[in-house]
Amino acid sequence: MLMLWATCMPAIAHAEDDTGLILSAEASYKIKKGLNVDFETEFRSRNDFRTADRVALGPSISYKVLPWLKAAAGYQLLIDNNHEEITYQDDGVSYNNWRPSYWGVRHRFNVSLTGSYKFNRVEVSLRERWQYTYRPSRIVDNFDFDNAEWEDHEVRGKGKNVLRSRLQLEWDIPKCKFDPFASVEFHTTRELEETRFILGVDYSIKKTHYFKLYYRYQLAGSNSDDPNMHRLGLGYTFKF
Repeated sequence: MLMLWATCMPAIAHAEDDTGLILSAEASYKIKKGLNVDFETEFRSRNDFRTADRVALGPSISYKVLPWLKAAAGYQLLIDNNHEEITYQDDGVSYNNWRPSYWGVRHRFNVSLTGSYKFNRVEVSLRERWQYTYRPSRIVDNFDFDNAEWEDHEVRGKGKNVLRSRLQLEWDIPKCKFDPFASVEFHTTRELEETRFILGVDYSIKKTHYFKLYYRYQLAGSNSDDPNMHRLGLGYTFKF
């Protein structure tokens, strides 16, 4: 019975959804027609809004190659609150090692192409983004239950490539200040890692202040131990 419980634990953990928040602020500067430079900061929470999950910041640049095609590139510094990890003995019950949660950094680079087309008041866009993330190696604390003592543990450096494909619809409703949008995005490596569904609205003031309110459901891949995530997002952009 205990071995059956230990075997089912990953499936149970994956089935439990989590909730969190995304807050972002962005400054966008128009260098010339079709060429923009942006700088964005972002904060995320998890564990039913109680735990800080990530702080991110970084610049990006975009250029409208054609009226319907935009190219972009960017960098982000990610400061992550990594989950704790517990390993068990062969009996599946007794603790082996415990690595507490810790803050670490990652470096993320991306390039993307976005094609768009407008049907009456509905704009359809498809974005293909290549993303490379590098995590430097570092030493963290680890508790060895066999020896009942703390020891140093090396988290090795690791790089990861992801292809992100996003299909989005945006509606321009007559005489309405709110522009609703919906999107679905697939994150793929050698397999589908996660899928994101987003519903939200945009609101602008004098073409300078832009606000975004949305709900995002993040569905983890079948081979992932991460929970599915429900997140509420609020973003602000200042354009000058």
